Amino acid sequence: MSYQNFETLIAIRPLPPVASAVFALAVTILKWEQRRQTRRALSHLDKHMLSDIGLSQHEAELEHQKAFWKG
Repeated sequence: MSYQNFETLIAIRPLPPVASAVFALAVTILKWEQRRQTRRALSHLDKHMLSDIGLSQHEAELEHQKAFWKG
């Protein structure tokens, strides 16, 4: 289940404040992990695969160098 589904779930069934804060933290950590994995995968693509998704090697390297918490 993706974090978008979790956010939808929380909107449907509100949680107590502490549980809501813990849940929000967990969703944030999941987002960070997804960014980290995506950026790492991006760094392993070759020039032709990058061109298929509209990125240059330089752009991919810049994205890979971003910290996981930066969107």
